[in-house]
Amino acid sequence: MSKKLAQRQIFAEISPITGQDILGPTLSGFFAQISGGEITAAVEKIYVGGEKFPEVLCAPSEVGDVTLTRHYSSDERTILRDVRKVVGRAYYEIKVYDTNCDLISNQSERVYSKALLVGLTEPDGDSSSGAPATFALTFAVSGEPTQ
Repeated sequence: MSKKLAQRQIFAEISPITGQDILGPTLSGFFAQISGGEITAAVEKIYVGGEKFPEVLCAPSEVGDVTLTRHYSSDERTILRDVRKVVGRAYYEIKVYDTNCDLISNQSERVYSKALLVGLTEPDGDSSSGAPATFALTFAVSGEPTQ
């Protein structure tokens, strides 16, 4: 029987893709949350005259945007300033890891080899909260994930 994974056992890291016109800043370390990356295919339903049920035509699959979130530290202030300048222009490679209970993995589970940075969600502030501040990066993915 396979072991189930907790959400804390899945995390991601990114690295800028060299050789592009715009080289994004390096954000070292792991992201605490990953969401998105769903794979869907649009279909077209065609009703042939007199038929009760439609015929379904397939279309190519697409990978949804991937959003990575992590806790904000004051050390990342200058990095986020540089990230703001490359939204919509810099490509990154995203590696997603499934780990064991000790949070150790020998290899990445999914790799998005060409992901365009399309969004930056700045850290929110709240003077009455002690919760950690977070920021998020959203990427549009080209192609399907590989291993």
